[in-house]
Amino acid sequence: MQTQPLARELKTNLKMLQQQFGQSADFYAKPMRLGGTAAALVLFSGLSSPEKFTVMVLDVLKNTQEMPGDGAAMARWLLQNAPVPAEPQPITEWPDLVQKLGGGMAVLLLDGSGQAVAFSTQEMPQRGVGTPQSEGDIRGPQEAFTETLRQNVALLRRQFRTGTLVAEILTAETRAATEYAVLYDRALAPADTVAALKKRLAAVRIPVLLDSAYFASFLKRDKLNLFPAAAYTERPAVACARLCEGKIVVLVAGSPQAMVVPGFFAEHFETLDDYSSGAVFAGLIRLLKYLAFLLAVFGPGLYVMAVAFAPEIIPVRLLAKLAQAERATPLPPVLEMLAVTLLLEIVREAGLRAPQSIGHTVSLVGALIIGQTAVDAGIVSVPVLTMAAAATIATLAVPGLYEQSILFRFAVIVLAGCFGVPGLACGALIILAMACGSEPFGYDYLYPLMPPGKAAWRDGFVRSIWQRLSQAGEVLSRHG
Repeated sequence: MQTQPLARELKTNLKMLQQQFGQSADFYAKPMRLGGTAAALVLFSGLSSPEKFTVMVLDVLKNTQEMPGDGAAMARWLLQNAPVPAEPQPITEWPDLVQKLGGGMAVLLLDGSGQAVAFSTQEMPQRGVGTPQSEGDIRGPQEAFTETLRQNVALLRRQFRTGTLVAEILTAETRAATEYAVLYDRALAPADTVAALKKRLAAVRIPVLLDSAYFASFLKRDKLNLFPAAAYTERPAVACARLCEGKIVVLVAGSPQAMVVPGFFAEHFETLDDYSSGAVFAGLIRLLKYLAFLLAVFGPGLYVMAVAFAPEIIPVRLLAKLAQAERATPLPPVLEMLAVTLLLEIVREAGLRAPQSIGHTVSLVGALIIGQTAVDAGIVSVPVLTMAAAATIATLAVPGLYEQSILFRFAVIVLAGCFGVPGLACGALIILAMACGSEPFGYDYLYPLMPPGKAAWRDGFVRSIWQRLSQAGEVLSRHG
């Protein structure tokens, strides 16, 4: 609806609302009188509750002895003096009125006043706070974000109980006018980073906004860089920890995933359990995750390169078994590895998208029956299938970099299979160049891993004890 002020006449406002929403079955408009003033209550049933409005407003006003007699005075009285929980700012423009109605509020229109009064009477259907589905942790809070924006803000506010937490709710430039929230600690988050992020988000123009990840592409300077400019979490506890590091959390209405800006490479290897477990065990697990990432990206390519171009680096007994297995298959190692990797990805995608009742069956059939049949038929060799399966399992150890691991793996397989050792080295250099060239909002993406220093061993490759972590906490403004 075009930007224009509300009319002073109640009939005119109701007529425009009927033209706009009259064909919608959920639009509710109830004329009434408050004192001597004609009024009307408008809302969307299912989003807002007339019963709540009755309890909040009408039950209070019926016991009020004196009320203003005209609409303009009534609006001022409801906003300033009446003992009713009205929104502090009046509605004076049509776009604001439509946004408030879409947000589940009840709006009171008054005859003779160009201002409407909004009341928070939301009664939207929503999913309750559940447990995280994609971030498995044994210890720590087991709450997960939901699809309701203000409930997610409340979950973070409950975890972060200081007065420095700022939660700004903004509206994206989309057809649906989707709301999103920008949260940060004004005492820790760099002001220039907050301003830069808000400016980039305000400049986003997309038809629909269903998830915070939609913003990610607009935050990257180098669009060809595959490393993400932000991290994601469905745990309020993780988002709270990032706020304590001076980072910014972005929540989108309708999405249970929070986006953390800026995101660093090392964060994808950290979990809540790392800080609940002992430092030695947590450090060992974190090193294993780095090894799993290297295996997921370079393992299949290294196998193809060794078998096709550098068999001398393989022990003799193992080389004999590999040669015997490859001799029985019709495809060269590079095509064989690509085919098996593609097959495993198809099985994973089918199991993920299939109905939950048969998803596990799809994965089991694909992994066991198809794989065993391919080996028995001599289409693929056992070593290739073993290496591809190991790389796929290793990818799941770092779910935050799953997409990047898959893309890098295919690139490394092709380069290593076509050019051998130089191709493998070229693939490694390209990945390293992408990681070094990614600078989210001017910060080093590889911090604290590169350049090597005390920070890399305090909370990077491994985790130090809490006594040292508490003395030198990682705050964004201290290493920008």
